[in-house]
Amino acid sequence: MSGGDKLDFEIRPNPAPVSTADRAALLANPGFGRVFTDHMVTIRYADGKGWYDARVEARAPIPMDPAAAVLHYAQEIFEGMKAYRSADGGVTMFRPYANAARFAMSARRMAMPTLPEETFVDSLQRLIEMDREWIPEGEDGSLYLRPFMFASEVFLGVRPANEYLYAVIASPVGAYFSGGVKPVTVWVSPDYTRAAPGGTGAAKCGGNYAASLVAQAEAIEHGCDQVVFLDAVERRFVDELGGMNVFFVYDDGSVVTPPLTGTILPGITRESVLALAADAGHRVEERPVTFADWQADAASGRLREVFACGTAAVVTPIGTVRFPDGEFLIGGGEPGRVTMALRQQLVDLQRGKAEDRHNWVHRVL
Repeated sequence: MSGGDKLDFEIRPNPAPVSTADRAALLANPGFGRVFTDHMVTIRYADGKGWYDARVEARAPIPMDPAAAVLHYAQEIFEGMKAYRSADGGVTMFRPYANAARFAMSARRMAMPTLPEETFVDSLQRLIEMDREWIPEGEDGSLYLRPFMFASEVFLGVRPANEYLYAVIASPVGAYFSGGVKPVTVWVSPDYTRAAPGGTGAAKCGGNYAASLVAQAEAIEHGCDQVVFLDAVERRFVDELGGMNVFFVYDDGSVVTPPLTGTILPGITRESVLALAADAGHRVEERPVTFADWQADAASGRLREVFACGTAAVVTPIGTVRFPDGEFLIGGGEPGRVTMALRQQLVDLQRGKAEDRHNWVHRVL
């Protein structure tokens, strides 16, 4: 297959798919990111040839040379989104073109080729069509889609690679945090930062997450679910959590989140929450929030709710904030009204149960 803007996918059905009975057993309690479907998508890229060899094929290990560039220079990006069973029995995705645009932005930052947005969305649709029966039932169930791309050229040398592999795998998932929706406890890292100005903080690349793991491990050691990072320059301003954006809800009904300054991932859920909050009549602001103000406003009662948001966890209330010198509660440690209302709006939209005023829902089947 030659490269170009429009790719035809070769379909190679898995000759030994998981049986219906075994699949049902796996879907009864899939957890998050532990169970995978029968198929995957692969597309290759080479300088001078473009994108080629698009396939839907059996999910299998990817052969890799020990000198593959990604193993040495970490040219890698990924995305995360979900497919849902809709109220009418169909299948939907939520804002896949926004993910496609962010994937291209990440690629440019990491000196990688950009995949056309239509090809990106088409690759997701092809995989969903093949593995539709893997989508769990229930409000917490969905098919998590993981598109990713990495440098596959075999060489040693510090330069952008000339060959890449794009792939999509899928995982049926339940709730991101076990035990359903309940306030989580977060750890404010005193020593580690996630990203610095001019760095890769706005790109969804594996290196950002690798750098956050030691801080996440520290959070777990302190009995917390997630880590909160402060800015890398002054160590005063709240950036984001290890894998989610953060929002603050005040007593005047305003909804605030830190601004996108290049160190924070521009979350699709973040952007959606801003729009939904405005639709509901809240004053929305993107402005810096210091940790000192977070603590003081929680103590005074001015700050009523705090929540994290992202594709995996949707909207999750934050109940306790822990740091080296102590801890404090948000809103008595209970889920807030605004937080839960925004979460329900997103869940209803994603599953076709609410009016789609922003044309975010993409019909797949």
